[in-house]
Amino acid sequence: MYQKLCKALKDESGITALETAIILIAFVVVAAVFAFTVLSAGTVTTEKGKQAIFSGLEEVSSSLELRGSVLAISNTVGTAGTGKVGHLVFTVGNVAGGTGIDLTDTSGENKVVIDYRDGSQYVSPLNWTVSWPVRRDDDDILEDGELARIDVDLTGVNLGPDTAFAIEVKPPRGGVLIIQNTTPSFIDSVIDFH
Repeated sequence: MYQKLCKALKDESGITALETAIILIAFVVVAAVFAFTVLSAGTVTTEKGKQAIFSGLEEVSSSLELRGSVLAISNTVGTAGTGKVGHLVFTVGNVAGGTGIDLTDTSGENKVVIDYRDGSQYVSPLNWTVSWPVRRDDDDILEDGELARIDVDLTGVNLGPDTAFAIEVKPPRGGVLIIQNTTPSFIDSVIDFH
C-alpha cells in the first residue's frame, strides 16, 4: 500500500489539453456573462441620466421672463393712506430658446395660473387677460420673438398702500415667474414699479 501511495505522489501526469480547454472556456463564458450584466446596467443608468437631463432642459427652456415695467393701476385714487390697486399689468416673453407656452387667459381654458399673496392674504387663482403687443401668428401660444401683456384683475384683493406683495405666474411646465414689490404710501392712478 505504501508503494502505491508513493507511486501516486510521484505521478507527474497533469491535466490534459482537453480539460484545460474546458476550464478556459468556462472562465470566458462566466466573464462574458458578467461583462454583459455590467454593460446592461451601465446602459440603463445612462438612459435614466439622459432622461433626467432632457426633462431638466425642458423645464428650463419653457420659462417666462419679465420684459419691461410692472404697472399697478388704481381702481380708486385717494389721499395718502387710502386707495386700492385694481389691476397689475406686465409684459412677458419667452426665455431665449424657450419652448412655446399656452397663454389662453381666464376667458378660455387657461393653462397658466396666477396667484397673489401678501402678509395677510393668499388668493388663487386670479382672473387675468392677455393682449399681444408683438405677435407672429393668431394662436395663444407665446413663442420666441413674441410679447404678451398680462392684465391681472386685483379688484377682489385688498391691495392698499404700504403693502409688500407677490404675484406668481405659474405656467404648466417651467419655472415660476415671481413679481415682488411694495406699494407706495400714496396710490396714484398708475404706479410704475420699474
